[in-house]
Amino acid sequence: MTAIQQVDLERKLITVASGKGGVGKTWFAVTLGHVLARAGRHVMLFDGDLGLANVDIQLGLMPERDIGDVINGSCDLKGVSMALEEKGITGVFDIIPGKSGSGALGTLAREKLGMIKAGLTALGASYDHVILDLAAGIDAGVMMLSDHKGVILVVLTADPTSLTDAYAFIKITAMRDPEADIRIVVNMANSQREGERAYEAIKKACENFLKISPPLAGIIKTDKKIVDAIRNQTPLLVRHPQSEAAAAVAKIARGFPAQPKALAG
Repeated sequence: MTAIQQVDLERKLITVASGKGGVGKTWFAVTLGHVLARAGRHVMLFDGDLGLANVDIQLGLMPERDIGDVINGSCDLKGVSMALEEKGITGVFDIIPGKSGSGALGTLAREKLGMIKAGLTALGASYDHVILDLAAGIDAGVMMLSDHKGVILVVLTADPTSLTDAYAFIKITAMRDPEADIRIVVNMANSQREGERAYEAIKKACENFLKISPPLAGIIKTDKKIVDAIRNQTPLLVRHPQSEAAAAVAKIARGFPAQPKALAG
């Protein structure tokens, strides 16, 4: 694979990250993938939170294989993927299930992480978007998998600890690559104004100390329909397609135009 082909494939990657847990990162990643799929895109969602993997739980799936099979060498990434059409969900996308209770990505050997990253990048040859739902925090595995030329969506809330931890993630990412395409998603905002204030706070910190100004991808206000969909293990776009949160994610998804198919090799 040439360097140009590598970059083209990496542009298909969308990392969904957060400095801390509990900000709705996985729900957002699932819904973003579903919105893009319904727009006619071919989407793969990778559940990269090995210790607390829950994409399959939120979707009510019982995968026969997961990323653990890739780590132990018994299967490749494509071999463990499963399509949501198995549940009869329209606007389907594929997922690579994580492995709950197996430890964090940071505990994996660097060569294993490199293998997973290379495999995810290569998937860009057959998918329009590859969404990486990574664990919260800034451990070595998270930072290695988010080191690419695609988009990095940092999900945060107005909570001060969320802002502080999100800034830590952005700082390390920007130090590694000053040109990284970092965008901010404010989730669980009590109002549009609260969301705007949270964004202005993180933007100001980034401008003052990092000399960068990550744009706002969107604001998602608190919506009880999200909790209802998660409890019922059903995608929001299936259970509450007309919800305010679904509309907010659809607006964010418009920031991701379809990329031309790239050829690996």
